[in-house]
Amino acid sequence: MKGCHCLICHAEIESALSWRTLFGKEEAPKICGECKENFASITGEVCEICGRPFVFLETEYRVENLCLDCKRWEEDEHWSGSLDQNRAVYRYTDFAKDVMAKFKFRGDYVLAEIFAEDLCQALQSFQYDYIVPIPLSDERLYERGFNQAEALITTAGFKPTHLLSRVHTEKQSKKSRSERIHLKQVFKLETELNLNSKTILLIDDIYTTGSTLRHAAKLLKENGAAKVYSFTLAR
Repeated sequence: MKGCHCLICHAEIESALSWRTLFGKEEAPKICGECKENFASITGEVCEICGRPFVFLETEYRVENLCLDCKRWEEDEHWSGSLDQNRAVYRYTDFAKDVMAKFKFRGDYVLAEIFAEDLCQALQSFQYDYIVPIPLSDERLYERGFNQAEALITTAGFKPTHLLSRVHTEKQSKKSRSERIHLKQVFKLETELNLNSKTILLIDDIYTTGSTLRHAAKLLKENGAAKVYSFTLAR
């Protein structure tokens, strides 16, 4: 049976006809086998906090169960304990970077469908009260046309809760690691909900330095949240 086309490379996907597909019990694949294999899943030992895979990390950048980055964050009294844990599905390879650039900067909202199944599966291991997309500033939202974190949540079948708004700042990708760490608070709390003793799960597309997620986590904890976890597609 002829299938649909891969959302990434647009090659035709040859799909075997089954009763489950015929009666709508099983969705047709969104991407071809080759593109699926090009995503490098994170497996094996990872940093206890940020989820960075240890397999490709030189030993001098690891301190027991933490990567050196997270150890530095935890040694900084301002940031220590702000983010409880981040987990990610894929390594941020060149292939993942290209796909995410299409998704994020070229407004290809439909690409959120690629990640829906993996995201849905991964989020089952988290327990939380609210699932919260990292917000974009109004300027970034206007540029992109949609918030990629919110698209990931809704496409995977979850309901986002908006607790934060973003103060407009220069693009994070243009800042050095040091500049990201020493930024003023980039978020504002925008909710009447009582966050006392709540567990929040933040969603974003990529974990780079962890600065954005820690800013959000710190603000949520200052307003009563007990635990703040985050989940990103790539690390």
